[in-house]
Amino acid sequence: MSAWGSWRQRLAAMAAGMAMTGGAGVAGAAPESAAYLQRKASDEVIYFVLPDRFANGDAVNDRGGLTGSPLVTGFDPARADFYHGGDLQGLTQRLDYIQGLGATAVWLAPIFRNKPVQGSPGRESAAHHGYWITDFTDVDPHFGTRAQFKAFVDAAHARGMKVYMDIIANHTADVIQYRECPANDCGYRGKADYPYARRGGLAGAAINEGFDGRDFARLTRPDYAYSPYVPTGEATVKTPAWLNDLTYYHNRGDSTFAGESSLDGDFAGLDDLFTENPRVVQGFIDIYGQWIDDFGIDGYRIDTARHVAPAFWRAFIPAMRARAKARGIENFHIFGEVFDSDVATLARHTRVDGFPAVLDFAFQSTVTEIVARKAGTDRLARVFASDAVYEGGEATALQLPTFLGNHDMGRFGHFVLQANPGISDTELLDRVTLGHALMMFSRGVPTLYYGDEQGFTGDGGYADSREDMFASQVASYNDNRLVGNTAKAAADSYRTDGLLYRRIADMAKIRSGHAVLRSGRQVLRAQSDKPGILAFSRLGEPGEYLVVYNTGSTPIAAQVEVETTSRVWRSVRGACAGAASAPGSYRVEVGPLDYMICVSKGLQ
Repeated sequence: MSAWGSWRQRLAAMAAGMAMTGGAGVAGAAPESAAYLQRKASDEVIYFVLPDRFANGDAVNDRGGLTGSPLVTGFDPARADFYHGGDLQGLTQRLDYIQGLGATAVWLAPIFRNKPVQGSPGRESAAHHGYWITDFTDVDPHFGTRAQFKAFVDAAHARGMKVYMDIIANHTADVIQYRECPANDCGYRGKADYPYARRGGLAGAAINEGFDGRDFARLTRPDYAYSPYVPTGEATVKTPAWLNDLTYYHNRGDSTFAGESSLDGDFAGLDDLFTENPRVVQGFIDIYGQWIDDFGIDGYRIDTARHVAPAFWRAFIPAMRARAKARGIENFHIFGEVFDSDVATLARHTRVDGFPAVLDFAFQSTVTEIVARKAGTDRLARVFASDAVYEGGEATALQLPTFLGNHDMGRFGHFVLQANPGISDTELLDRVTLGHALMMFSRGVPTLYYGDEQGFTGDGGYADSREDMFASQVASYNDNRLVGNTAKAAADSYRTDGLLYRRIADMAKIRSGHAVLRSGRQVLRAQSDKPGILAFSRLGEPGEYLVVYNTGSTPIAAQVEVETTSRVWRSVRGACAGAASAPGSYRVEVGPLDYMICVSKGLQ
């Protein structure tokens, strides 16, 4: 075992028996630093941030060391889809703000070196998001350096906070081109019509003799579907060097995101890796294992997970967990992005691919339906009832990161506004608050999207939902309606006294202070086929917590089933009755768009 692993184990021993800490702490305090090593994935509150949009700590790196126009450097703070200047130094400087919200883990969008600008003439955009990687071993100069990333990770760990990296194995930046498509618009060509054994289709010359999908030493020609090539000057642009070999890519044209093409097609033109190839598998095990070794990070969010061969994940995930364990990181959190709201589809990737967890798109879409679009609460009850289909069942569901919106689909506040034209400021704030409460106290790992706590709403998905936390120069950001905030002029957005920031921080404090609300077994108690009551208990040592929501616009009063042994109660949040009405029955009263949390008396 490495010296670092031994050190981590000593810290873990120091933390044994310590309670989970929450909220802002003293940077570098030894007990808190030790405690974070013991936290399970279900104990976290994740804060997802795009470094480019969060804080600019060093204006010198705004152009990534490049010179020229924005089409060269990628930097144009007045355009929504270009770099705006946020970096790792700025993120490190603002850790107080993130921790004050109650977040215990920071998930960063990819920070690897990217191709700065892509797109056809007139449709260019920049890699501010980090998903167009050319060098998987280094930090993009727009964000800083490896030393600055280490400083960020160390600063987070000193506060007892974890760091999750966003990683990609499905594709690289768009470098490979096809001679048949000068406009870079090749459609997908499937394996039946364009088998590996023929050049350019069934009538083509025989190539790759003996390749049966397993013996990759026999796959020497990449021109079975198209004639791929690398433009002049880009032959060695990718790192590690093996990534410049065209045989390590599928080279079949753009995915339609259906059938075979979902695995083997180029994702919006990005170079799709041949993840069935053992060299590719081992290459990425080496790449991402090294980031664990070098920086001691605490987890990986995996982009475009559904578009990678399942066998790749079956090798990669155990390797990462073993690498982390050897580094002393026992609770390394891995969760994949499977962009689908169908529970069966999500669960398939825990069973077939072996993912310990996936982002809970089913939860996201359903909370949007019941809070923004006023569907019945029974819809969310059905989502929870389906937890059994995940590999590991309810235990796995506790590790699913739950969220309300993100950098691709848009913000929750936007969904509420879109579904409720003319909504008042008060109702808008209450609905957005209720959505966060549903996320914070139900099973899963609450995942906050940066800026939501400042009331950001955006204008839609992708770049329209990636507002700047610092004073923005993007006109379409500055004219947005905010939640719980009437500010309009461009200004920094790091207030910690705003209504929504405080409400979320209060929720996180409650969750932090009550272990059963983080990891207790969830039992549904009440639901409705229209807006109204949703109630569930969280059960575990030392007892029962009852969480009751009202998604309707009028007060509700109801008898709710509880454990027969839960007879004396106290309030965690809201006006809770002091005693059960009878063994197994408890009366609740909840105002419109509000929630309450009650706990059987005597629990700590």
